[in-house]
Amino acid sequence: MHRGPLLFAAFFALALSDPTAVRAAPQTVWSGLVIAENVPEPTPIPPELAQIEQTLKDLFGYNQFQVIGQSRNTLKTGDEDWLASSKYFALHVDARGDSEVGYLLNLRLYKEKELLLDWDTQLSKKSPLVIKGPQVGSGQLVLVLLLENSDQKNPAYHKHKADAHSNEVITAWRRFTRLIRDSLP
Repeated sequence: MHRGPLLFAAFFALALSDPTAVRAAPQTVWSGLVIAENVPEPTPIPPELAQIEQTLKDLFGYNQFQVIGQSRNTLKTGDEDWLASSKYFALHVDARGDSEVGYLLNLRLYKEKELLLDWDTQLSKKSPLVIKGPQVGSGQLVLVLLLENSDQKNPAYHKHKADAHSNEVITAWRRFTRLIRDSLP
């Protein structure tokens, strides 16, 4: 039996395979309606906004950020829709597909039943989307959308994921070299 074609096919398949390709995990999107205002004694920032606290302060100049409405949804297909609402405001998010860099979204902001904003935008996989809304009392409504992956919160995940990927490459290499060794006379 000739193993040459089989060996060539195995080598060709291995050469074409992308060892860095890992199936994308479902992404969780946190959507928040946030009131930003300046107060003499600000309360601690909500945990959902902790990673972007300084950015919010620099962009808007306020010292307190209070979440008045929120929603957390998992994007499995990139075509989901959801609502983050508070007593007076509602943010309807309609995901319209994904790409390598993010998710295409249609955002609709309502104050009670009045449509204030209807906008197509993109939520990047690398940075949050922050939109300045209308004035509310002495503060400002801010819309925040950010991607969070539950696995990313666990530092052990990154090590385990890298080890598992490395083991897959090593296993493939060992199988390939064994195939070559076995095919030689």
